[in-house]
Amino acid sequence: MERRAQKKLGVEPSLLGFGCMRFPTLEGGAIDEEQAMAMLDRAYQSGVNYFDTAYFYHNGKSEAFMGRALARYPRESYYLTSKLPTTLVHSLEDAKRIYAEQRERLQKDYLDFYLLHNLNGARWHEMLDTGVVDWCLERQAAGDFRHFGFSFHGSYEEFHEILTTRSWDCCQIQLNYMDTEEQAGLKGYRLTEELGVPVIIMEPVKGGSLAAPPADVMDVFTALRPQSSASSWALRWVASLPNVMTVLSGMSTMGQVEDNLATFNAFQPLSETEQAAVEQAASLFRQKVRNGCTGCRYCMPCPAGVDIPGTFRLWNDWAMYQNRDRARFKWRDMDEEERPKNCVGCGACEEKCPQSLSVREDLVRAGEELEKL
Repeated sequence: MERRAQKKLGVEPSLLGFGCMRFPTLEGGAIDEEQAMAMLDRAYQSGVNYFDTAYFYHNGKSEAFMGRALARYPRESYYLTSKLPTTLVHSLEDAKRIYAEQRERLQKDYLDFYLLHNLNGARWHEMLDTGVVDWCLERQAAGDFRHFGFSFHGSYEEFHEILTTRSWDCCQIQLNYMDTEEQAGLKGYRLTEELGVPVIIMEPVKGGSLAAPPADVMDVFTALRPQSSASSWALRWVASLPNVMTVLSGMSTMGQVEDNLATFNAFQPLSETEQAAVEQAASLFRQKVRNGCTGCRYCMPCPAGVDIPGTFRLWNDWAMYQNRDRARFKWRDMDEEERPKNCVGCGACEEKCPQSLSVREDLVRAGEELEKL
């Protein structure tokens, strides 16, 4: 198993990390513990030593399950990460209460990594203002956890502020070959290199959207590596970045475990030819978009309340990746009053659109396609 030694932290985590948020489940939603234990054992026995859980995962059941699962292994043989759910923390008392609950669930004398979960600019300032950051540093000094970092979902500007405000042990960002300019993006990754902050990667396969690409995209990959999965290409792309400490994969089947182990047990960074192939694949994906909405939001607010950029983002995402489960979930999550069926055809959006899109016509098409999901 490929490992990336971090001399500054004194750790040597596996390049493949086990994300503990997508275990197989039983009818009713409970973790299928027998299958999940077998998957964890297979990964651990093959050299995976980094396990990532959080307060919310599996409806709050992941931490307790991982506490039991990892109790079967020598404590010094693995690294365990969990996260403080900043969306629930609005006071120092909230942080102390939730942290105590997490420790009870995990049943471990210490954590290897503890992250502020799902940070953006507003939550970062709330964690500072409520004293949560200082309190976390106190807990770290006391030995409750060895390394302190954060996971991030926000803009690059917010990421820059958080990363440069203090010295961090690590950070966790979303990055894949299609989302190079989303959230922290590649620009944020380059900043971590500059500051020497090790990076943990989440969503390397874009929630599964890069695992089963259209035939023309897959043909680009199979021309060079006929036996390699699309997922392995996505994983190798992020893992080829030298400042990446660990790439998280939320594995949900034994087949995914085996495929990922094949990628990382004989890890090879992408060659120049393979880098070009990934760029070609990304270009083919982008050619499948339904319209050229850039999300600039000049069209907003819509007088009828329609979320125009949100609708087009979802429509284009569905067109590119054909990930029905992901698209259906996001469509159902959109408020009824924000859906394109509420468009009254006033045309105010088209007057403001710098791309000169046929917004009204496209909203009709988008609504028809998305309603069929």
